[in-house]
Amino acid sequence: MSDRWATFDCYGTLIDWMSGIRGSLARLWPNADADALLTLYHQLEPAVQAGRGLTYRDVMAETLAEVAGLARLEVPAGAEGALGSSLPEWPVFAEVPLVLRELRRRGWRLAILSNTDADLLDASLRAIGIPVDLRIVASQIGSYKPALRHWEAFFAQSGADPALHAHVAASLFHDIKPGARLGLRCVWINRLRERTELPRAAELTDLAGLPTTLEALVPAPA
Repeated sequence: MSDRWATFDCYGTLIDWMSGIRGSLARLWPNADADALLTLYHQLEPAVQAGRGLTYRDVMAETLAEVAGLARLEVPAGAEGALGSSLPEWPVFAEVPLVLRELRRRGWRLAILSNTDADLLDASLRAIGIPVDLRIVASQIGSYKPALRHWEAFFAQSGADPALHAHVAASLFHDIKPGARLGLRCVWINRLRERTELPRAAELTDLAGLPTTLEALVPAPA
């Protein structure tokens, strides 16, 4: 197919994953160090996901319980699913709707490849307010990034030409590293001012310059 495709991670790239989880942790334990708990959560979640078919709600609940145990805290009764309940309210990065709208105007097809559940992603996409052409979520394929199944499912379902594709993501661990393994054209959204030697096609601090960057990386077919 001659369509140009941009695939996106959602949480951390389009939706503010860090402040969403941090806010929930601060509400659960207002006297604890929310930043330290967020760091711990970030460290634990990949191991909970790896090689398992859990829904993302269950991943978040299990990781939250592990955070509580290691931090010597107790999850309040009835709040075991607090992260899943809060996810639809996690904020959209301010530039995202305008950028996605501009990409659609330029003829790009858009897909989301996310480590989440379908209904949770639907809620986030409603908050963004821009339609996408395809969604690949962990709960439907039984696999979490950095495993490669998201990209395999995307190419199988979309019929996209790899020469006309770019992947856009903030996470080095979940997206940029496996993207390098696959030889994908990756745009790293480095919101946290990290450093890496991983190969990538471009690096931006947010999505504001993405339309121009993608046009340079994947010119429209003649």
